Amino acid sequence: MGRIGLPKPVKLIMSFITSDDHLLHQVVDALAQRYGAIDFESDILPFDFTNYYTPEMGEGLFRRFVTFRPLIPRDALVRIKRETNEIEEQFAVEGRRRINIDPGYICAEHLILATTKGYTHRPYLGEGIYADLTLIYRDGEFRPLEWTYPDYASPALREILQEARKRYLQELKEGGG
Repeated sequence: MGRIGLPKPVKLIMSFITSDDHLLHQVVDALAQRYGAIDFESDILPFDFTNYYTPEMGEGLFRRFVTFRPLIPRDALVRIKRETNEIEEQFAVEGRRRINIDPGYICAEHLILATTKGYTHRPYLGEGIYADLTLIYRDGEFRPLEWTYPDYASPALREILQEARKRYLQELKEGGG
């Protein structure tokens, strides 16, 4: 019989997709007030792997990743996803989102994203939220899985996530978990 113990805390990461730079800064600032200091922001990346969001959010979409400090307990992801969904709704116009916020976490072994859509590889966490095992960390790098979205499988995004993981491990070393 194994001993029950709590897992190490994880690094909160969020992906933002929008076409409005001012809105992005407004939302990121509000989230920093709620979840802690931002310790990493990626460059702006074009969002051109899919046109999934174009009918709702329009053309010219871009993406940015942000990580927060301090580390969080893994089970906080359910609450955070529900809160970010509420923020998306607050900034919507006529029922159409102007920003997409995808929270998740990075730890030593993988990247998990929170989603409201269940599927075979998405275990249910509670309160309508599922965990998407997006990437696993093996042999010194994040590796995509058969269901990983093409943008998350790209070398550019995996490099960003590698930097976030490095910051996570440093924060653990400093006593963050």
